[in-house]
Amino acid sequence: MRRFLTLLLLVLCTALQAQTVKIWEGTSVRAGSTLTAYLPEGEPKAAVVVCPGGSYFWLDKEGEGDRVGDWLAGNGIAAYVLLYRTGGWFNFTFHTRALFGGNRHPDMIADLQRAITLVRRQFDGPVGAMGFSAGGHLVMSAAEFFGTDFTKRAAGTPLRPDFVAPVYPVVSMRDSCTHARSRRGLLGDGRTGDQALRDSLSLECHVRPDTPPVFLLRCDDDPVVDPHNADLLDAALTEKGVPHRTIRYRTGGHGFGADPEKFTEETARWQAEFLDWIQEINYGRH
Repeated sequence: MRRFLTLLLLVLCTALQAQTVKIWEGTSVRAGSTLTAYLPEGEPKAAVVVCPGGSYFWLDKEGEGDRVGDWLAGNGIAAYVLLYRTGGWFNFTFHTRALFGGNRHPDMIADLQRAITLVRRQFDGPVGAMGFSAGGHLVMSAAEFFGTDFTKRAAGTPLRPDFVAPVYPVVSMRDSCTHARSRRGLLGDGRTGDQALRDSLSLECHVRPDTPPVFLLRCDDDPVVDPHNADLLDAALTEKGVPHRTIRYRTGGHGFGADPEKFTEETARWQAEFLDWIQEINYGRH
């Protein structure tokens, strides 16, 4: 059985070079999570797993997914857009997870760790993660909780990303500035009042000195996720001495991703600033 699973993993890794794959195919995990490759011409400088946002209930597959993949590939970086498990529209509307469970933590981080594992086993270079809004919370979770294998299948493959880029991220699960919809999407109906669970997933509380380098972006006029989320994370990263760059724009709002039609004069610069940053940190590879 182990030999069969090893061969299956090799097939999956090879398939990642050209198409969309179901990351849990051949395992006992019942999930339709997928990973789609956007590959540059020539040898990639680095690889990035891209996590769209959507309040942990749905995903912005275009502006924070496909367009991000195209942009990264066009700049010599292999991008792998992850469609991870979310609560879903039905559960958002009818609150059914209070009775029947459904997708909730740790399903999302297990998907991201699985994606990092698959990419890392077929790419011998720096592997980072970029996420938007709730996806920003997800990639930052991977940067902090890499000591726990939520997949139970990493088999020694390093789960720590080489760098992460949370863009207008959800950070805290606490009442003062949390994005309540994302908290409900992540924790699941019936668990939003669990203070210990909230604290365990409030990322400003769990930054560690060996957290990988962080590119953090927020806008003062964000009407969806309180920008204080990013400020809390910036302060925690500074306190722990973690290399990071925080970009603060006055205008830009929320949800612009890689869609030029949603850019302001300021946010039109963010992609170039990210590319400059990963070159400065040598793509995060120690």
